[in-house]
Amino acid sequence: MRTATLDSPLTTTSSSEPAVTYRLAAPATPTTPRVARDFVTSALIASEQRPLIEDARLCVSDIVTNVVLHARVATLTVEVTAHDDGRVVVTVRDDDPRRLLWRRRPRADEEGGRGLLLVHRLSHGCGVTWVWDGLRLTGKEVWFELRDNGPHARDQ
Repeated sequence: MRTATLDSPLTTTSSSEPAVTYRLAAPATPTTPRVARDFVTSALIASEQRPLIEDARLCVSDIVTNVVLHARVATLTVEVTAHDDGRVVVTVRDDDPRRLLWRRRPRADEEGGRGLLLVHRLSHGCGVTWVWDGLRLTGKEVWFELRDNGPHARDQ
C-alpha cells in the first residue's frame, strides 16, 4: 500500500528525536468519538504530552465524528505519534475515498459544520493524505499536528 499526499505532517525524526506511535482500530459508530478522545488522552499521558490533551481531544472528536456521520465505512483507525521534541501528530483513517471533506462556513444558526475550522484553528498544521493501492485510491487520512509551544506556532 502506498500513500500520496496533498499535504503531510512533518514525520521525519532524527536519532535525537525518537517517536512513539499508538494505534486504535474501532468501529465507526456513534460512541467512537468518545472512545477516540479517551484513547488520545491515554496516549498523550503515556508519552508525557499532557499540555496537548484538551486540543487533541477536541480535534480528534471532530474528525472521528465526521467519519462516523459521512464516510461509508465499518471501521476507522486513530494513530497518535508523539515525538520527543514536543510534536504530536494524530491521524484518523477511513477507507472511503468517495467522501471528500471540505471546510465550509456554516450559517450562524447551524449547530454543526465547524469541526474542520476548529481543527485548523487549534492545530499547528492539518491536512489530508490520500491512501493508494497501486493506481487505485482506497481511502484517506485526516491528520493534525500539535506542538507543546501552543497553537498557531506555524504563524510565528
